[in-house]
Amino acid sequence: MTRLTGTETRPPGPTGPGFGSRHPWLLRRVLLFTNFFLIIAAVYHLKPASRSLFLSALGADALPYVWIATATALALTIGLYHRLIAHYSRIHVVLGTCALVIAVLIGFYPFLDGSGFAAAFAFYVFVDMVSVILVEQFWSLTNTIFSTREGKRWYGFIATGGLVGGVAGGMASSAWISRAGLETMDLLPIAAAIIGLIVGLTLLMGRYGLYREKPGVGNHEGPSTGDWRAILRHRYLALIALILLLAQIAEPIIEYQFMKVVEATITDRDARTAYLGAFFGVLSAVAIGINLLITPLIHRWLGALGGLFAQPIAVLFGSLWYLSQVTLQAGAFLKIADRGLSYSINRASKELLYVPIAPLLMFRAKAWIDMFGYRLFKVAGSLLILLLTQWLPWPLEAAHLAWVVVAICLAWMAVLVRLGRRYRGILERAEAQPEGHP
Repeated sequence: MTRLTGTETRPPGPTGPGFGSRHPWLLRRVLLFTNFFLIIAAVYHLKPASRSLFLSALGADALPYVWIATATALALTIGLYHRLIAHYSRIHVVLGTCALVIAVLIGFYPFLDGSGFAAAFAFYVFVDMVSVILVEQFWSLTNTIFSTREGKRWYGFIATGGLVGGVAGGMASSAWISRAGLETMDLLPIAAAIIGLIVGLTLLMGRYGLYREKPGVGNHEGPSTGDWRAILRHRYLALIALILLLAQIAEPIIEYQFMKVVEATITDRDARTAYLGAFFGVLSAVAIGINLLITPLIHRWLGALGGLFAQPIAVLFGSLWYLSQVTLQAGAFLKIADRGLSYSINRASKELLYVPIAPLLMFRAKAWIDMFGYRLFKVAGSLLILLLTQWLPWPLEAAHLAWVVVAICLAWMAVLVRLGRRYRGILERAEAQPEGHP
């Protein structure tokens, strides 16, 4: 791998006639769209398989334990990842990650047919880690090559690539089982092949200089070390971490409620895998509609913070419906309100919060907040589920957990109000900074 020091600025590669030399900006956006499409398509082949195998082997009540295990696994790997992005080319780190994922998927394939406890548990942890790492690596690279103004214009389009990939991957994974006669574990080599395409596309973009970093904004308080202590001292990053904390406490509760309904309603493993694949496809289709019709308008008139309010508001109303009737339809709506908005307007809006930050600080901060923090905060939600449903003398039903989600949504929106003030101040300082300033 190519060793680097400080921030990375890749020189432009050759862009000969016929390969984007006339419109490199358009080619870059199309290829980023395609890259994100492939990432989510691969993930949505793996998620239905991992969820269905886990429910067959352990059941929904064990989900909080596997979420805690995922956070622990990320804690053990985040230090290594942090050092890699500080010293080596971002593109080479991405390529190495993809190669490792392919190798592990091939290794898992022969051990999942029996749906044993250990294999199903380990596979769930691995898939959750892959879904976080691949997506965050993609956005980290993307955030270093766009300005705030360009991000507002193009992030909705680029994020739509992932949503289209979700529709394609979810529907394809369902069709492989329900129509082509494949079994749940057969989705693993298909996902490995898709990740192989990601490797080729990333090499192509690096070869032609389409991953070139913008200058960063070096005007934030506190040192730019990017570790968790610096994040706590950096009030702006601390507020971003806080909204993620609240979202991630709510997310496992919603996931638990949804999977409890799925487990009770659909008992056959492959039928459950097919349903979950189709559900993820529908979820992505809803998110596409939001991204195409709503996200650009919200960003134009209300900015990034306006987009961040959509998810807690929708989840609040979805939780009230789930309280009134615990059905598969209510659980699916609540899940879509949470993840559908998280994958669309919330994702595009949240990434805009990182754009004004210097590239190296942003890479490191995202590694802690969006990768490790993403799962560490989910541990809080997992422990809360265990406390309320299993450890208390009078455990609560899944439906009653919706009251906790309602309270979280109210606190979430209050933090967004404070974050908005900081974000506007950062933008004013970024716009006042001379172009090209480090």
